[in-house]
This record gives sequence, C-alpha cells and structure tokens, in this order.
Amino acid sequence: MFRGCVAKLSVLVAGLAALAPGLFSAQEDFQSRFQHASEALRDGRLDAAAEEFSKCISAEPDFPQSYFNLGLVRLQQGRWDDAAIQFATALKLKPDLRGAELFEGMALYRLNRYADAVKSLNRALEAQPSDVQALMWLGMAELDAGDAEAAAASLQKAADIKPGDVDILYHLGQAYMQMSKRTYARMYHADPKSWRVHQVLAQSFREADRLEDAAKEMRLAMEARPSEPGLHQQLGDIYWEQNHLDLAQAEFESELKIDPQNPTAMYDLATVNIERSHPDVAVALLRRVLKDHPESTDVHFELARAEAQLGQAEAAIEEFKSVIQNASAAQPEVLRQSYWQLSQLYRRMQHPEESRLALNSFRRLKQQADVEQDQKLQERLRHSTDIEAQGDHNQ
Repeated sequence: MFRGCVAKLSVLVAGLAALAPGLFSAQEDFQSRFQHASEALRDGRLDAAAEEFSKCISAEPDFPQSYFNLGLVRLQQGRWDDAAIQFATALKLKPDLRGAELFEGMALYRLNRYADAVKSLNRALEAQPSDVQALMWLGMAELDAGDAEAAAASLQKAADIKPGDVDILYHLGQAYMQMSKRTYARMYHADPKSWRVHQVLAQSFREADRLEDAAKEMRLAMEARPSEPGLHQQLGDIYWEQNHLDLAQAEFESELKIDPQNPTAMYDLATVNIERSHPDVAVALLRRVLKDHPESTDVHFELARAEAQLGQAEAAIEEFKSVIQNASAAQPEVLRQSYWQLSQLYRRMQHPEESRLALNSFRRLKQQADVEQDQKLQERLRHSTDIEAQGDHNQ
C-alpha cells in the first residue's frame, strides 16, 4: 500500500536534487550524489539509493530530505524500524516536512506500534485533513489498537472522499465487523438465553456456510418467539440455500401470515414456486410486489420466467425487455440471463434474427464477465504475493 504513497511524492523526490544546492552549499559532489540517489530511488534500485542517501547524510547531516528519502527506501525494503528512525530524524530537523508524518505512521504501524502510529497519522491529518492515505492508515492503526469505533469514523471519511477504493472499503468492513462482534458479545453476557442470541448465532453460522447449525439456531429462536417478524424469513433463506425448497416455501408462507405485506417474503415465495413449477402462484405474488416496486428489475425478471413457464411468450418477452431497458439498475447476472432467455423464446417462436441478436448480446456480456473475473483473480493473486513478501521482510 505504501508504494502508492511513494508514487504520490515522486515529484517531490525528483525536485530535491535541484533544491539541494540552493538549500545548502554549491558543492558539486553533494549535488551529484543526491541526484544519483534520487534516480536510483525512482528506478527501484533500492540498495544503491540507500548507499547514496547514507553518504549524503554523512556529508550534510542537517539536510532533512536525505533522511526522508532514506526512510522511503527502507519502507520499500521492509525495514520498518530503520524507516521510522529516518522519518523521525527528518521531522526533528524540519517539523513541517511534507509527508514525513504520514510515512512515519506507516512504518510505526508495520512495527505494530499502533498507538505511536495513531499519533503520527493524526499530526499528518492536522496539516492535510483530506489526505485519503493518512485517513486509511489511521483507521487501520486505530482498528488494530482496539478502537473499532474510531477506526470506522476515520475509514468512513476516507471512503467518502474515495468511494471506490477497495482497500478502504475492506478495512471499513473489518471495523464494522469488530463493532458488531463486540455488541453481540455484550448481548450474550447480558442474557445468554435470549432468543436474540440464537438469531445472531444463526446469522454467524450462515456466513460461515454452516447451514445445518444455522437452521438449528434459528429454530431455537423461533421456539421462543414464534410470531416474531423476520424469523421465518431468515429460516426460509437458510432452507433455500440448502435446496430444501418445500421447507423454504413453508417458512415464507408463515412469514406472510405474520407480515402479509412483506415484499421480500412475497418475492422469495414466488421464486420458490417458479423453481417448483408453480408459475401461476408466482405470477400473482410478483404482480403484488410490482404494485409497490415497479422499478425492480429482479421482480420483472422473475415474472418473465413465470410467464414463460405458463407459455405466455409475448408477455415474458416484454418483461425481459423491461429488464434490458433498465440495464443500469439490473444485476449483471440478471441482465445476462434476460438476453439468454430472450434468445430461447425467440428461437421457439421462430424469430431467428431476434434470437441471434439476443444471443450475441448474451455472449458479449458473458465474455466481459469472464474477463473481469480473471482480472479479479489475478489481483487477488498479486495481493496474496505482496502479503507473503511483506511477511518475508518481517522475518
């Protein structure tokens, strides 16, 4: 992660060689050495850069940028302790040195000195309150220091500034997860026999893909609160994941008896009926949902499937077209399947050209999805490799 921050300061590094003679003496050997060191840092020749910056420090021990740049080198080498020392020295010589407190905080975080990292990063944010990298690393340090609430606040600020950053969102999710776990632990100690405890355990088991245990805990919650809204819905969802469609259907029906206007239960009950080849029941339920949620592409998609099962091809085609016309609101898989279903309906209706066009659109979207999936896989592999490399440095 710190590599991205280093790149942000490349302009500063590049300009230091030009600034050094003006700040200090006009000695050509110092200027040349600083230039060579800066070039080595930019080119990734870290050992050469470290050697040259060390010589610069020996020649001009009061020049803060030499310590700063040597700290950048040590960060990239995974020598966190030395990096922290170099940034601290640079800050003693020049307390307002741009970026030094951010990188000092990053080095301290890598050393597991979370409280010290928080102090450095907060000082960095005093100078630049909207520095996304400082906010993210502050949130990470606060999280590992055990202050999930503060971490969530810092990371949320970073996410507001840079909404699409997956690293920020990952750490923000971790902060909220820790907050949830602590809340659940307090709840358990307050009343370990509460039906809410069984509900939380069921959710936890479901997330861990322990569906049998999840169903057991949810049934225990329902024994205590058989008329509690939402419990039958959650148990039905678990049964659905287990492919126990008859049990899932019974739970969704029970949920609607408790909460007759629950659109989620109606939708889920409809999809179960489609899978169980009861499209007439599904159509009636889905049309009820559409009265209050006419914009839902998921509902239009399932209604089209039900109508296709009933042999109402023209009606189904119109519903699939509705999904396609609202492509920006549709889930990628729903959009792809809409084109696929259209191609099959048109083929059965002996409309070969329409079928071909729909099939081509399906294939194009499928190819895009495959490419994106491969890119995500490669990114995960690179991330895993980076983590292993950092672990080797720590050793």
